[in-house]
Amino acid sequence: MNELTLTTPALLFSAISLILLAYTNRFLGYAQLIRNLYEKFSLNPNSILLGQINNLRTRLYLTRAMQILGVLSLFFCVVTMFLIYIAQDTLAAWSFGTGMILLIASLAVSVWEIQISTKALELHLSELQKQSNQFI
Repeated sequence: MNELTLTTPALLFSAISLILLAYTNRFLGYAQLIRNLYEKFSLNPNSILLGQINNLRTRLYLTRAMQILGVLSLFFCVVTMFLIYIAQDTLAAWSFGTGMILLIASLAVSVWEIQISTKALELHLSELQKQSNQFI
């Protein structure tokens, strides 16, 4: 194994920060959608809106998991840097590995959430297709 230096975990800072920014933007988008759906459901409760609310709840929980895993990954990168600084190379390697596994898990949950989002959008598109066929 090559020697782990301070620059190795530091390189991940920008990547993890950008990923966390994307996750936060996704979270804020869901928050706005949920507020809009809440208003619509309050005025006109129906099963379609309830299904959308349940779908968004799942996606919101997955986004929270993605954020937590990403933050923990960043945390372990910082711990790795500290361990390298105090010359604890074996612990630093384990810490860095843990951070990488957490980042992989975060990305895997992101793919899962994207799959759910795509299915939700496909339902909207199919409904739009049905409505547009009525005019043809």
